[in-house]
Amino acid sequence: MNLTPRTLLAGIGLLALAACGTESVKDSSRTVESPGKGTQAAIPAPPKKKAIKALPGMPPVLDPKDVYAADRPGKLSPVVKDFPSRVYVPNSESDTVSVIDPKTYEIIETIRVGRQPQHVVPSWDMKTLWVNNNRGHTLTPIDPKTGKAGKDVEVHDPYNLYFTPNGKYAVVMASLDRELVFRDPHTMKRIRTEPVSCYGVNHADFSLDGRYFIVSCEFSGELLKVDTERMKVVGQVKLPFDGAMPQDVKVSPDGKRFYIADMMAHGMWVLDGDKFTEPTLLPTGKGCHGLYVSRDSREMYVSNRGEGSVSVFDFGKNKLTKKWHLPDGGSPDMGGVSADGKVLWLSGRYDGEVYALDTRTGEQLARIPVGSGPHGLAVYPQPGRYSLGHTGIFR
Repeated sequence: MNLTPRTLLAGIGLLALAACGTESVKDSSRTVESPGKGTQAAIPAPPKKKAIKALPGMPPVLDPKDVYAADRPGKLSPVVKDFPSRVYVPNSESDTVSVIDPKTYEIIETIRVGRQPQHVVPSWDMKTLWVNNNRGHTLTPIDPKTGKAGKDVEVHDPYNLYFTPNGKYAVVMASLDRELVFRDPHTMKRIRTEPVSCYGVNHADFSLDGRYFIVSCEFSGELLKVDTERMKVVGQVKLPFDGAMPQDVKVSPDGKRFYIADMMAHGMWVLDGDKFTEPTLLPTGKGCHGLYVSRDSREMYVSNRGEGSVSVFDFGKNKLTKKWHLPDGGSPDMGGVSADGKVLWLSGRYDGEVYALDTRTGEQLARIPVGSGPHGLAVYPQPGRYSLGHTGIFR
């Protein structure tokens, strides 16, 4: 077929007209053809996750929906991975710490400490365990690598001990002094004292972003909200229960609620920490005392000291799903979950013993006699990047 110049020009013109009716729209993954419509808007990108404006210097939040994301079974930090697994039990009326081998359920050592040890607390950097000798007005450091105690450090009224999420300060709960004392986390030198008007400051936990923490006041039935960076009390609320006696505090995995155990109201107070309005009560059992989150962040174990039981709270279902009663009764108090998540360890405050429970079935695995008045025992090491204190709150 012979094509004349005129025919060729006409064909080129038709192709050009056809091309003018088609636009190519590109996004990051593909090209979309839009015949006859001119320019089409690009497919919108998925919305970005809202950034957490965390406390300056705090390690980044791993998962905005789970503050305990670093606490998965066996996920030990390089700092602690070579430490021997032990359970440290402060016997408040014997002035000793019983050291238990969790594999054999036997006491392998008894450490003499100061007067009335209340809690064994992992330091922020997880290298030291601090024994809070409340009436001895000292802290006894224990090296978890060797199990040996060091020289006591003078600290007045150390009922309990916490660390700010950025590791900048230790926070001593000076219960009878009515003070929150911010100290150097290594030397324990006093940096700032925040007097409080409530009575019996003892337990706490921090918000998702670390910018504030909630404190329970045991003897006046109140809660405090404290600005972490300013080291100032910014809120105070009286619990709506006559004779309330709040104890342990724990934030929900999503950071939206705080749970506060109350041994006289026999349940947990559920608090919106951001709004800090009046909380509601969820009954659990007589003498509700300690709160411990499972390794998968799905459940929380609640010790009911007054009835010898443990209630299991499901975060997703927002309700109690199980209750385990200790054989022969007991007084389950403070403790922690094993590194693999399979065993819940609790002190028997009024019975001079320690309980080990299977976290799947509630079966009692062991009942170990210790000293008098066992209280805030620490299971160590545990998974996590850093410690917020108490018997082991890890993030």
